[in-house]
Amino acid sequence: MLDEAMRFFDDHGALTQPGDQERYATDWSRDLTGTAKVVVRPRTSADVAAIVRHCAQQGLPVVPQGGHTGLVGGATPSKDGTEVVISLERLNRVREIDPLNFTMTVEAGCVLEAVQAAAASADCLFPLKIGAQGSCQIGGNIASNAGGVNVVRYGMMRDLILGLEVVMPDGQVWNGLKKLRKNNTGYDLKQLFLGSEGTLGIVTAACLKLFPKPTQIETAFLAVASPTHAVTLFGRARRDLADLLSAFEILPRHGIELSLAAVPGQRDPLATASPYYVLMEASASGLVDVRALVERFLEGAIEEDLITDGTLAATSAQSAAFWQIREGIIEAQAQHGRHLRTDVSIPISRVARFLDDTHAALARTEPNAVSLAYGHLGDGNIHFNVLPPAGLDEADRVAMLYRCEATIFAEVDAAEGSISAEHGIGSVKRRAFLARTPAMDIDLMRRIKSAIDPGGTMSPRRIFE
Repeated sequence: MLDEAMRFFDDHGALTQPGDQERYATDWSRDLTGTAKVVVRPRTSADVAAIVRHCAQQGLPVVPQGGHTGLVGGATPSKDGTEVVISLERLNRVREIDPLNFTMTVEAGCVLEAVQAAAASADCLFPLKIGAQGSCQIGGNIASNAGGVNVVRYGMMRDLILGLEVVMPDGQVWNGLKKLRKNNTGYDLKQLFLGSEGTLGIVTAACLKLFPKPTQIETAFLAVASPTHAVTLFGRARRDLADLLSAFEILPRHGIELSLAAVPGQRDPLATASPYYVLMEASASGLVDVRALVERFLEGAIEEDLITDGTLAATSAQSAAFWQIREGIIEAQAQHGRHLRTDVSIPISRVARFLDDTHAALARTEPNAVSLAYGHLGDGNIHFNVLPPAGLDEADRVAMLYRCEATIFAEVDAAEGSISAEHGIGSVKRRAFLARTPAMDIDLMRRIKSAIDPGGTMSPRRIFE
């Protein structure tokens, strides 16, 4: 009977050998690995539905998988070899672009960078922008409610979706691919699946919101004396730039130095070092003069001593170089081996104190570790990471990082923040999530899970025990 169950997958691009499955069994960080019972690669939504229906009948747990860029184990198969991995990589068609409606319907396996390019070809913008955009897929972005650098203006992935097509745990297909911006008819069912990390169903297609393609983009790299100066500068930018501010990042000097050392060909944008920097961007289409707005804003910031130095990108290549420095911080950390990655959310007004308090707490408890905090100040999302000292064996390294995470999360709790801003919970953050989430919240989530997936076959052991 089991052989018959497995033979069913042969028509759906099945991979059963460990060598063939290798890239589907490991997350981007390579800290997490598992073993799939089988990896299947359907080509259509109907194929996905057939596979899920078969797995439900056989009692086989399934894990949907996108571009392997997650960091919390949400799409990595478990080590016990019981889970069927359903890769969406072959569902990669752009079904429709409607520039008059400013919408685009795409399949879940479309790579984010390809979606951006398709929107640009219609003189439109799809604004989701993250470091992994060359490999992450729209389905994964939806399942994790991805954020990125443009949240301050355009919102999270949750804000960029009009409709979804979802394969339910019993194999039925829910067609909610609406192109409407106003639809006040009962519950907004699509929101159940946004950020659900594959625990309620498998997104196979989505209708995305598009925006006018910017004709002016101004990028500034600014030196600030402290996180307090950066937060104050952000408040002024929101007010002075006529709601055209799209990105506002805070970067520490140590992060800049790591990036410059790790990525050949980069140059320090400013002549004098500063404890912190702000990388910000404003953009618009139409007749507004964005550069003049930004220049007036910078003049005012200099007069108020909010910035000590800065430069405004003269070309798109220089703008890209500024952003490469920011992304190089991620690459630099990876070169240090296993390290702690956190993804926390703090009320913007409390970010400066949170950074100061958390750095101080880590210095007291783990003085030999290097703490590195950077990220999306404009929406309160800080990536507070820790690089352990060289020379530790693996067990000591893991123990130190666990202690550091506990210290950081305690400061997050004190600031009334969240332990996950955009990465999700998956399996890695499950224990910390359950420990600090109110019982009523957990109860409501479990009821939803039980109602939609009574067999518990969709991404088991993610989010919940």
